[in-house]
Amino acid sequence: MAQSIYITSAEGHTGKSTIALGVLDALMRVSPRVGVFRPVARSESERDHVLELLLAHDGVHLDYDDCIGVTYDDVRRDPEGALGTIVGRFKAVEAQCDAVVVVGSDYTDVAGPAELGYNARIAANLGVPVLLVLSGRDSQNQAEQLGTTTARTPAQVRQLAALALSELAAERAELFAVIVNRADPAAAKQIVEGVAGDRTPVWAIPEERSLVAPSMGTIMQAVDGRLVRGAERLLDREAYSVVIAGMSMVNVLPRLVEGAVVIIAADRTETLLATLLAASSGTFPELAGIVLNGPFELPEPVLQLIDGFELPVPIIATDLGTFDTAVRIMSARGRMTAESTQRYQTALSLFQAHVDTTELTVEMGLARSTVVTPLMFQYQLIERARSTRKRIVLPEGDDDRILRAASIVLARGVADLTILGDESEIRARASALGLDIASAQIISPTDPELVERFAAEYARLRSHKGVTLGQAADTVTDVSYFGTMMVHLGLADGMVSGATHTTAHTIRPSFEIIKTNPGVDVVSSVFLMALADRVLVYGDCAVIPDPTSAQLADIAISSAATARRFGIEPRVAMLSYSTGESGSGADVEKVREATALVRERMPELPVEGPIQYDAAADAAVAKTKMPDSEVAGRATVFVFPDLNTGNNTYKAVQRSAGAVAIGPVLQGLRKPINDLSRGALVDDIVNTVAITAIQAQGEQS
Repeated sequence: MAQSIYITSAEGHTGKSTIALGVLDALMRVSPRVGVFRPVARSESERDHVLELLLAHDGVHLDYDDCIGVTYDDVRRDPEGALGTIVGRFKAVEAQCDAVVVVGSDYTDVAGPAELGYNARIAANLGVPVLLVLSGRDSQNQAEQLGTTTARTPAQVRQLAALALSELAAERAELFAVIVNRADPAAAKQIVEGVAGDRTPVWAIPEERSLVAPSMGTIMQAVDGRLVRGAERLLDREAYSVVIAGMSMVNVLPRLVEGAVVIIAADRTETLLATLLAASSGTFPELAGIVLNGPFELPEPVLQLIDGFELPVPIIATDLGTFDTAVRIMSARGRMTAESTQRYQTALSLFQAHVDTTELTVEMGLARSTVVTPLMFQYQLIERARSTRKRIVLPEGDDDRILRAASIVLARGVADLTILGDESEIRARASALGLDIASAQIISPTDPELVERFAAEYARLRSHKGVTLGQAADTVTDVSYFGTMMVHLGLADGMVSGATHTTAHTIRPSFEIIKTNPGVDVVSSVFLMALADRVLVYGDCAVIPDPTSAQLADIAISSAATARRFGIEPRVAMLSYSTGESGSGADVEKVREATALVRERMPELPVEGPIQYDAAADAAVAKTKMPDSEVAGRATVFVFPDLNTGNNTYKAVQRSAGAVAIGPVLQGLRKPINDLSRGALVDDIVNTVAITAIQAQGEQS
């Protein structure tokens, strides 16, 4: 039977969807088959945005229609019959999963305590314990996004908890844990102490404005508006306050505040142009957007002038009057979707920072699975990187993929970041993309003080090559050299580059400056191959075309160390076209000599070679060909005899077996530098930053 959890609340607007996303994400880390279920949805015609959000999470493979029990109309018509339908449909989902996240109703169509009671009855009949979500904010007016709600005191939260718990007990629902969401950070400890029972876990998550603030897209829907100018991506921006620009330009400008949506009458074109100029100037607060109200079209000359701007904000038009526009904006609710990347990542980061996910999964009876799916492995990378944060330098700050990845890395707390480039341009571009990289350090590669320092060090390192100080100064302004010098001098712990530069351009500076580890003569690479149920290490698939036996031994030893660093017990297979003593020839002898060198240098390391891939990977074949080997049939590290074989094999496995290939991960350097494919996706960049941070932890442990 699946280990499931029922997430419900005592009122509306608690941020229950954020909690559900965090719980789902935590369960995906330890279990390969996690499902979601929504017992009561609004209607059959309107898609449930919470369910869609959860189903969009990587690793959830269920159909939308299968994950819904009944609608509110069904409950009103026949509560008992609806309950029976819910139980039956839930059991069908449960049968397909190891764990199920059940998300209770939203207090939109049924009011008051009766809804909590019905959710409690559902949970009791499903046999699923309840995770109760309480709000740390008083949302009676439901106009909470733009600062109109007040924080509840610990006493008020305790009183609300007591009422909710009595309702659960009355319906014989089992309590699993309590989360107080949107809590006052200053009172979080007292809130937890006030709610905590003898053995019930209680956590408090502080208020995060960006999660409850409405986006400009939500505001556009609320005012029945239309986007008249500005990129659609700008509609993802959150609005934190409202400014009604009903006065002259000189009086409007001082009233502009950070994150504001500015309401301007559509016939006040001088105010519109002044606001746009302020938004573009860099000397005024950053705005969320502009809403033009009233049934007036902008004159053609004004539109022509606006089209000359690179608009930093969206301009929305509505036919509503000023009062109605303001009321609708103030009542708009923030909504999290899988497409709102920044909000999504912020929600996960907040949950992980304030909820003990290990305790949560253990209390649910979910120990870590021996199966490791690609998604679980990627989660493990993020967890390990977060455990001891390192600073990673990203030299390619002019690439949008780098900025998007940076916002995710920072939101998830994966690493601290330094981005190279012009600070004003990078921050403006990030703002235009709706990304939050405020905590990133941004450094110009032409910073005179650092260039002088780096040039002196580079000239010293390359003096044997006749490099002068002037030549060094020219060299270190190249972003790859600048970033590598930061790592060399301890200003960063590692570097990730290659999204817009060649591999040679990325790693050549490391050969000159960082150098190799003691006892290792070559820099090589591995791919971490995440198969359906395990992770293997393939090397070398990216750097050394035709390694000698000594270089193969280096690759094997470095690959084993890399495997161990990422939690993979190394059992090394030195691959060839023959197994054991069955073959001969120069290529086989090279592998045989390399295997002997590995055994001589690392006698404790399990290694076998020469060995064919099938004998290394398949226990049945190994039993026939090498029955006494501790590696055959159980290999985790596969060392290929040359780049041609390795590169083709990793790509064949990636495509034919559906494996996720993470890498290349460079190894052998004294400090971590990693290269990206120029076709790298945002997720690839995030993973590589996490890998580099983990390598940096190992270098300094």
